[in-house]
Amino acid sequence: MSDTARNTIAVFSSDLFVVTDGVAEGEGIAFMDELVLDDVYQLTTDTPRKALTYEKGDGSAFVIARDTEIGTPGNLLYLDSVITLMAPDSTTYEALILVEVESDEAAEIYLMPLATLKAEYDYRLVGADRETAAAKFGDVACVRFAKGTHITLASGEQVPIEDLKIGDRALTRDAGPQEIRWIGETTLRAVGDYAPVVISEGALFNTRDLVLSPDHRLFIYQREDHLGAGRSEVLVKVRHLINDDTVYQKDGGFYEFYQILFDDHQIIYAEGIAAETLLVDARTRAALPAEAGAADHMDAPHRDFEVTESLANRPDIVSLLKKASSS
Repeated sequence: MSDTARNTIAVFSSDLFVVTDGVAEGEGIAFMDELVLDDVYQLTTDTPRKALTYEKGDGSAFVIARDTEIGTPGNLLYLDSVITLMAPDSTTYEALILVEVESDEAAEIYLMPLATLKAEYDYRLVGADRETAAAKFGDVACVRFAKGTHITLASGEQVPIEDLKIGDRALTRDAGPQEIRWIGETTLRAVGDYAPVVISEGALFNTRDLVLSPDHRLFIYQREDHLGAGRSEVLVKVRHLINDDTVYQKDGGFYEFYQILFDDHQIIYAEGIAAETLLVDARTRAALPAEAGAADHMDAPHRDFEVTESLANRPDIVSLLKKASSS
């Protein structure tokens, strides 16, 4: 099992988000010190974002991983800032800027939008900030359950997540009954790629509709390896299950979400199916309040179980996993 947690984010390279009107006209997005407020940017193509995979490095740096789709493996990766963009209709969007460094020089700049950006559409730069960047970066990776989600307790009772209390003992897949150490509650705008994902009742043997944050991972035990993952136990991000039929994103409005923290990263049962709880690491810790008392989950046993997007990117993924878990 790997000692280093790996994460993947979806980014655009700097040459795809370019100033079309302003001081830096013709130049791509840059790190904060080189940005000019009021410059107008456009996404030059509707090409999908690429997967940037990284591992924890020393200090504040990350290291680009071997199997990344974009970037040079082994180079350092730094989170630079969060920027605020304004569309012509005055709607604001946020995006994170990350810098790839090679031999102490910037090798590439990446844009990680926190909402869907349209191609060939004007976005005016109205703000840039370093102080909140780490919290926003971590917040994206903090998995959440929507209000109303039924969680299975050690007694077998299924309780709506909003009714849980610190000290309640939830049933976990790997460690039996475990006490909840912290519960977080937040209201988020459901927008673009970060709108919640709805897994319709029965799609994966869930007893009711299950609404999760898009990077939330489900635990699937394959009785037969129909997925070709090379192992029976897998974790799959729900964003990779979207088929616009039985699994879809619900864009628009606001949702109340809850986070559950245990002493260790756990797999619990939500609407009858296995889903992960909050994994505390160098990234997510920055998004948690002090009262969470969060220590890194150094011995998370599920680190190597995640299915890559390339393996999960198939139109029949939901039916395939359902068949694999019931065969």
